[in-house]
Amino acid sequence: MNLGFIGTGTMGNPMVRCLIEAGHRLTVHDVRREATTNLCEMGATWAESAREVGLASQAVFTSLPSPAEMETTVLDPDNGILAGLLTGGAYIDLTTNAPDVVRRIAEVCLSRGVEMLDAPVSGRPPRMTVMAGGDAATFEKYRPVFENMAGNVFHMGESGTGCSTKLVTQYLGYSNFITALEGLLIGVKAGVDIRLLAQVVPVSAGASRVFDNIPRAVLTGEFTSGGSLDIVAKDLRLACELAREVQAPARIGIIADDAFHRAQVLGWGQDGYPKVAKILEEMAGAELRGDAPEAPSYQQIDPRRD
Repeated sequence: MNLGFIGTGTMGNPMVRCLIEAGHRLTVHDVRREATTNLCEMGATWAESAREVGLASQAVFTSLPSPAEMETTVLDPDNGILAGLLTGGAYIDLTTNAPDVVRRIAEVCLSRGVEMLDAPVSGRPPRMTVMAGGDAATFEKYRPVFENMAGNVFHMGESGTGCSTKLVTQYLGYSNFITALEGLLIGVKAGVDIRLLAQVVPVSAGASRVFDNIPRAVLTGEFTSGGSLDIVAKDLRLACELAREVQAPARIGIIADDAFHRAQVLGWGQDGYPKVAKILEEMAGAELRGDAPEAPSYQQIDPRRD
């Protein structure tokens, strides 16, 4: 299949590699041309604009930092995707996006005879998870393409539900990260050895996959694990905005959002997101530092035992 892909950074690049290895013909574009060098060496074709990507493709994927970049990339009247993509084509957005933006873009696509799916992802190719919203028949048409990149592929419902699902998962993960940091700070200030505490949590009711980042990224003082703090802050903000839109409680998320915002104000946006721990450490007047213990196997604890 002739596919286009715009946004070949940390997430987009390995996805394109999977598609090339699956036998698809790729046309690629990124604001940093060097981000496509390895892909062109694998056989992808470089395009000077999103419009050129659209002209060359049956379906165009985007993996972009925020709703603003996505909207411009699609709708720019001279160089946007829809300026090139032909009737009958498809636009598939992999960005962690705002559901209302996605629904608005989907309406524009429909008026141009273009199919659209919002399909944000979690994890890394080729075992990542895809959460797609949009027309069921369109989803089934492109399911095999998703399966070239992902181990878990879900159709969540109508347009916007893919983005809503991703925001829920981000809300859970990063609010939990802040809660875990607070819990550890309580323990340290109560005189508990941080190394021992970090060994106990993963085999107790406090276990979570997101906790696994704390020993290797916070206790060591490296703060490098995971994505950038700016990206996580953006996702949490979108999740809290969605909560307000649907009138759902988001009190824990608001606290987490505030912590990430404070870290951004201090200029840490391009650092790894675990650096938000320093905000909570300052509030507590204590640090979470020590030799990182060997990570035990993740265990699902039966809540009936606690």
